[in-house]
Amino acid sequence: MTILNDLREEYIHTNGINLHTIISGSGKALVLLHGFPDFWYGWKNLIPELQKDFQLIIPDLRGYNTSDKPEGIQNYKIEILIEDVRGICEALKLDKIYLAGHDWGGIISWVLAERYPELVEKLIILNAPHPVIFQKTMKEDIQQKKASVYVMQFQKEGGEIFLFENDFFALKFSVFENTKNRKAFSKADKEKYKSAWSQPNAVKSAVNYYKAFVEPYQGTGKIDVPTLVIWGMKDDYLKPVQLEYLPEYVKKLKIVKSEKSSHWIMYDDPELVIMNIKEFLKK
Repeated sequence: MTILNDLREEYIHTNGINLHTIISGSGKALVLLHGFPDFWYGWKNLIPELQKDFQLIIPDLRGYNTSDKPEGIQNYKIEILIEDVRGICEALKLDKIYLAGHDWGGIISWVLAERYPELVEKLIILNAPHPVIFQKTMKEDIQQKKASVYVMQFQKEGGEIFLFENDFFALKFSVFENTKNRKAFSKADKEKYKSAWSQPNAVKSAVNYYKAFVEPYQGTGKIDVPTLVIWGMKDDYLKPVQLEYLPEYVKKLKIVKSEKSSHWIMYDDPELVIMNIKEFLKK
């Protein structure tokens, strides 16, 4: 799928930093937040269709690609990350948004929707753990513990060093070889990812998200806004147990499962994701 040529690039000043942001389309604002080790380009298969109905706002999160990369683990705490997104909305004069997030972008989205329900009209989550449930299952669920060994590695001092080795081999494997759709990435796509990872301090900053997420989550986890969860069931990193407890925390919840998709559901089944997002937001 080819991205249309009418994408606008901006650097938006928010929360004391500048975030590289892609803006496209018109209509109600739909903010798309990527995860690790992604950048705005991870939404590429969804952009052509979604921009027909919505104004898409797609930032590179702090620490990623050409967005600012403040030093220090403390600058990547979830309380700071949600303010980055809220600041983008303020800068663009958006009082209400639709919000979608994948992986770390989804964690940020969960917390933003909890803390600022007046800002988030509807919430969409793609293979991203609810923070309370994730911390609970990391303690209690053996399968999730095994799947999250890499998290404990990242949280060690210098735990990210291996990601730089052999021309980003581990990062390439986690993205390009982990999708079930092996035709998902062209050579040009892979070069774009390598360029994003090669930005000074980008990988170190991205791993700081994990290093900053060691303390118990300070929130109820209760979500009052209508929520759509789209989940690739062949996720090697996040086990189905992440879905089991969601009804305890989310009042208005719809879950859509893709049995064939990996963690990278936007690449494995973009048609399913697009169809369900449009249906959910047009109700």
